[in-house]
Amino acid sequence: MPDRFFLLLGAMLCFQVTFAQETQQIYLSGTGKDHTVNWDFYCSGGHNSGKWTTIPVPSNWEQQGFGDYNYGHDKIKATEHGIYRHHFQTPADWQQKAVNLVFEGVMTDADVKINGKSAGEIHQGGFYEFKYDITKLLRSDSANLLEVTVHKMSANAGVNRAERNGDFWVLGGIYRPVYLEVKPLTHIDRVAINAAANGAFTLQAFTTLLPKGYTLTAQVSTRDGKAVGSPVSVSSNGKQEYTLQQQYRQPATWSPEFPHLYQVTLQLKQGNKVGHSITQPFGFRTIEIKPHDGIYVNGARIMFKGVNRHSAWPETGRTLNKEISLLDVNLMKDMNMNAVRMSHYPPDKHFLDVCDSLGLFVLDELTGWQAAYDTVVGRKLVKELVIRDVNHPSIVFWDNGNEGGFNRALDGDYDLYDPQHRPVLHPWERFNGVDTKHYPVFNYVVNASLYDQDIYMPTEFMHGLYDGGMGAGLEDFWNQLLFHPRGAGGFLWAFSDEGLVRTDKNGIIDTDGNHAPDGIVGPHREKEASFFTIKELWSPIHITLPVISTGFNGRIPVENRYDYTSLAQCSFRWALARVPSPQKNNTADTIASGTATAPDLAPGTKGFLQLSLPDHWEDADILYLHAYDPYGREVITRSWPLQSPAALAQRELHINDNNLQKTKKTATHTTIAGDSLIVHHAGIDYYFSQANGQLLQLLTPKGKISLGGGPVLAGTKQELKQFTPATNGADYTIMARYEGNGFLQVKWTFSPGMPVRLDYSYSFKGESPFIGITFRYPEEKIKGLAWTGQGPYRVWKNRLKGQQFGSWYKAYNNTVTGESWVYPEFKGYHANVYKATFSSEEPSFTFYTGNAGTFLQVFHPQAPAIGNQKTAPAFPEGDIGFLQAIAPIGNKFHDAAQMGPQSQSNIMLNYTPVSGVLWLQVEK
Repeated sequence: MPDRFFLLLGAMLCFQVTFAQETQQIYLSGTGKDHTVNWDFYCSGGHNSGKWTTIPVPSNWEQQGFGDYNYGHDKIKATEHGIYRHHFQTPADWQQKAVNLVFEGVMTDADVKINGKSAGEIHQGGFYEFKYDITKLLRSDSANLLEVTVHKMSANAGVNRAERNGDFWVLGGIYRPVYLEVKPLTHIDRVAINAAANGAFTLQAFTTLLPKGYTLTAQVSTRDGKAVGSPVSVSSNGKQEYTLQQQYRQPATWSPEFPHLYQVTLQLKQGNKVGHSITQPFGFRTIEIKPHDGIYVNGARIMFKGVNRHSAWPETGRTLNKEISLLDVNLMKDMNMNAVRMSHYPPDKHFLDVCDSLGLFVLDELTGWQAAYDTVVGRKLVKELVIRDVNHPSIVFWDNGNEGGFNRALDGDYDLYDPQHRPVLHPWERFNGVDTKHYPVFNYVVNASLYDQDIYMPTEFMHGLYDGGMGAGLEDFWNQLLFHPRGAGGFLWAFSDEGLVRTDKNGIIDTDGNHAPDGIVGPHREKEASFFTIKELWSPIHITLPVISTGFNGRIPVENRYDYTSLAQCSFRWALARVPSPQKNNTADTIASGTATAPDLAPGTKGFLQLSLPDHWEDADILYLHAYDPYGREVITRSWPLQSPAALAQRELHINDNNLQKTKKTATHTTIAGDSLIVHHAGIDYYFSQANGQLLQLLTPKGKISLGGGPVLAGTKQELKQFTPATNGADYTIMARYEGNGFLQVKWTFSPGMPVRLDYSYSFKGESPFIGITFRYPEEKIKGLAWTGQGPYRVWKNRLKGQQFGSWYKAYNNTVTGESWVYPEFKGYHANVYKATFSSEEPSFTFYTGNAGTFLQVFHPQAPAIGNQKTAPAFPEGDIGFLQAIAPIGNKFHDAAQMGPQSQSNIMLNYTPVSGVLWLQVEK
């Protein structure tokens, strides 16, 4: 690897010196997690310590098997340091160049030497880019030696409080790229741009000391190089800072919906000779906080639909690459997010580049997890943060710390380096006219809507520990934020589970118990159910039609919740589908499809989308509607069942077919064996307890089915009051009535040539986390579940949105959300189930439902190893349930009942008894 690197470096130098007027970047390390360069390395303590070896750079040394692991909450932390050595050569003509050594990120204190001499003061702060001018330290006649001593824990107590005691993994190493930045001796150091939405353009250029006779010329162009407007110039005057201004007519502005980017090329000339040139991308964009009103970008009032993101990947820690940045931003865009908060530190530069190009608002953050840097170090780090990131149009706020980690002496420092004067926030605090209170209960948002005069934008809410929070309860919160006259949206916690592959624990993925499994997606970006709930709730194309009813004429109410986009710029496709036959293994069979003309609705307006459906469309089972943004990204998919559950059951079971299997009809008869009443029906024996009236088991020609223990009324104690087997013509029936808190009445009907039918009705008093009937079945026998209904993920009472109607299958798993990441989870509540087939070690069995809106309970989700009762909703004692109502889920900090109307317990509707029908079909 090192020999190949020297050859590559030499080739790059020979090529690049011919373009000496441009800044050169010569990497001494690799560029990311999948492209590294081996350096010599010595670790002082922990694993693989006390010896010289090599390590890939960039990397966190723990992920390469060195040192020890710590999470920020650990009271005692490892203090190992690492020593890096690397040789590199430079050409002779670099004696006429200025050379900076740039580190994009080192954790935490970095002591840098070139050829045995100090490159400058020790850098403290693990999340910031820093550089040294090493021009005078380089040798051109022999290899240069770079030595870096990296201390995982800082010598500065304030740095440790701000960075190393946070609620995230604390790692060590040179984890971001290292390169040489080569410029002419007289050069442009950097630029800072303020490009307003009205076309006003200001560029601050920072240079080496320029005597008279030099000119700085700026030319704006599109990203493909087409000149925009005329160039603007300024002559040198013996200073190091220059301002160039221009006015552009009606530029295409930058926003998440239309992330238009330009670039400016700045040339430093002496006469007609270009001595140095740099090109900087930027966007025309204006942000404004209007006190007691809202947050405006380019004149539009914004609702931030955001999430907090850690920079992490399981195998490589905080060493990432652009592909991961693209993956993450695309996942956020797929959820219809328009914003991301950098929690709790600045990200990789390529992440901001992707936010610029694909379109996401960014809150860029100075680290300070509940404790702040001291002022001396903090001032240096604010400067490094802003200077690096100032020209990204995606960045609309600077966060000066988090949850009390605010050094208020630094609030004014951001403006020193930012000509846009972006607003500064104190996430968690009321500051600068914005209340950012974290993790509010629902009533807080209600009261803020009624009484508060400040803008409300929680920079953390709906904590996503395990399967709680996130999409669960979000609909109530979001509707209340939309109602808030000064609401500005909010930022969910968090984007992904921060799980690390532990090199010291045989490669397990560790989230430090319940500290870090907080994400909408897993460590490798596995999607949880909330991903799809958020996507629907935050869709800018808001479709409100709840059901397709008789007389539907193809008109669908729609609301445009975009900030800048007309719905006429979007596209729509519809499809009619049939539920596949039981022998097929696909979600749905499309029988017709087409497009719909997008209505010309401006942002914030409502109207109708007209579908031109074919004749007899109502014979289909499902209507799908897909909406796409102007770039072809799917914004939302909605699905509506067009048939009732009973209609599907009748079609597949031939319930009303009088010619069904006439030759196979045999009379139903019964026998008694001890306490059991055995019903012999169609070659299957159904065992019932005469003591409690419950089904006990089934015997088929292929073997036993251990389905029994029901039906019982979930969550209540009932006593059998009546058990009445009877013959009614060709039918045999069993009626049972139970009383206690309310009642349960069931009727089993065995008809020749027909599947077994179960009619039930019940009522009870009071509140309950669930309402319905259940059966028992041994979980250890189950292999899989195929069902028609909403899917493929489970639901909670306060997380019903986002799933699609169709036919689904999933193999058994015992997934604990945030621990094993095999999704969708097998166990839990499933919505609007029409039929469900359970496959197991025994013969399979299928339930068909006769009632719309039936929830299917599938066993009991296993509790996490380190539990949290707020995220452990109640389940009936039974294993398989057919329910009218299900439990909500809370989040890390709050019980469900604090999270809004949908998160409350259940009650009977006007105490009217619930009636339902099930059909049971058994594999023979």
